[in-house]
Amino acid sequence: MTFAIKLLARFLRLFRRNEDGNPTVEFTLVFLPFIILPVSGFELGLLMTRHVMMERGIDMAVRQVRLNTGTPITEQQFKTMICNAAAIIPDCMTMLRLELRPIDLRHSGSESENSIPREASCTDLSYPFQPARNFQSGIANEMMIVRACGKFVPMLPEFGLGYFLSRMDGGYYRLVSTTAFVMEPA
Repeated sequence: MTFAIKLLARFLRLFRRNEDGNPTVEFTLVFLPFIILPVSGFELGLLMTRHVMMERGIDMAVRQVRLNTGTPITEQQFKTMICNAAAIIPDCMTMLRLELRPIDLRHSGSESENSIPREASCTDLSYPFQPARNFQSGIANEMMIVRACGKFVPMLPEFGLGYFLSRMDGGYYRLVSTTAFVMEPA
């Protein structure tokens, strides 16, 4: 019994003095953070690019709607204009949900019937054909609010920033964009 203990003690003493695997330990401790940072940066860059392109698409669509006051517009037409201008958004027609409503500035505030809900209504993928929350075309000289909410899948949902984004809303993260405009007179 004492022979086994002495043999084990000798083996552990030699193992402790050996420095053969030293760079491997450093590599395993330092490698993961140095990979997580660039991958998370790329994920964040993709998120920001999608948001900027969604903003651009809404701005381009609002410009067309604002200048064509005489013709009412449907949600599908408005969504098509946004998706055509924002080409980088994947599966845009199903992942984007719009809200367009007139706002009367004389009767505004958080308690008025004119107020905008704080929570944006996003697409429910289990029920993809749900109607728009509020989609009303405006008339000349009327203040309008447009809000678009899109759901997107992270590029790497199990690594870095994508891990946290994929845990938000059933594997998707939301991007919300809001803008206001006044319909031009005819």
